[in-house]
Amino acid sequence: MTSRRKRKPERLLLILYPLLVISVVLYAVTNNIAIGLLVFFAIIAILYIELRDSIRNEGWKKSLIDVGIALAVVAVFWVVLAVAMQTTAPLDVVTSCSMLPQLQRGDVVLLHGIPNMSSFLRTNNVPIVNVSAAAYSSMLSNMHNEFLAYYPYVNNDPAQILPNGVIPHNVAYSVGLYNTKCIIEYSYADQPYNYGHCMVNNATQQSNLIRYSYTTGNVAVDGSEYGIVYTTAIQIANVSINESYSNPIIIYRTNAEDTFSGDIIHRVVAAIDAGGTYYLLTKGDNNQGLDMQFANYPPSQSSIVGYRVASVPYLGYLKLIISGQIAEPAGCNQTILH
Repeated sequence: MTSRRKRKPERLLLILYPLLVISVVLYAVTNNIAIGLLVFFAIIAILYIELRDSIRNEGWKKSLIDVGIALAVVAVFWVVLAVAMQTTAPLDVVTSCSMLPQLQRGDVVLLHGIPNMSSFLRTNNVPIVNVSAAAYSSMLSNMHNEFLAYYPYVNNDPAQILPNGVIPHNVAYSVGLYNTKCIIEYSYADQPYNYGHCMVNNATQQSNLIRYSYTTGNVAVDGSEYGIVYTTAIQIANVSINESYSNPIIIYRTNAEDTFSGDIIHRVVAAIDAGGTYYLLTKGDNNQGLDMQFANYPPSQSSIVGYRVASVPYLGYLKLIISGQIAEPAGCNQTILH
């Protein structure tokens, strides 16, 4: 009786482990929700069988000790890695597609802290613009009018903006400057989408600390190529800066005032030195505008978790599944062709 009970779980595990590996690979390739759920239930089943078999064979006390040792090893590994990389969060997982094609959803990213922001920015040739603390404070007090982005709109009708800046084939369009905070608030309102009142005159941004320039390029959407309007340059206090894809990639923590929450991994476009405190302007390679253009405040140096040192594909899908982030977010079907 005893030997048969031991063998049954072992035979089941011989099926579950290969099934788990195959399912993780398929989910990484297809992002199919059903496959993601299969991975989740396979993990639960394996943990249950392993724990039940361990308690049955070794007793619950020995099993608890083994679990405690395993957790201690993981904790020690994390602490050692955190000390070595000079950050409290040396590993993170890419959850969106905003950094395509540089980073894929599900990549595990190794981070290094930034103990000296000034040295980090200068070593990596990030443009730094010096402004007074008063000038930066004045910008913060006017942030509702600083959240501006260019959108194409249909048939000379500013109310009909084209989502994500993508221009379908054979569509007559113009390009206008819109207040994105207005667009976000209006999108959640219980009324038909009509964004005409969110459009502002281009001269509106001339009094802002940060101003934007756009270009029309190409984007691949579900394998087909379209036009797209996206930001390529900015001006900070009359200093012109072009976007550079050689700039470092960082992770920063958002605050309660930001539209988008959680840790964000994007590329640094430029830095503002406001009286000795650094604020970073960031942008996803696959986004049509800077984070600030879409109602996220520039993160201060204290909000920076670290910069990307290396990344490993697919390993992060396990976290996405366990944390319930199975569904593919918007924007993963398109890649801006820089």
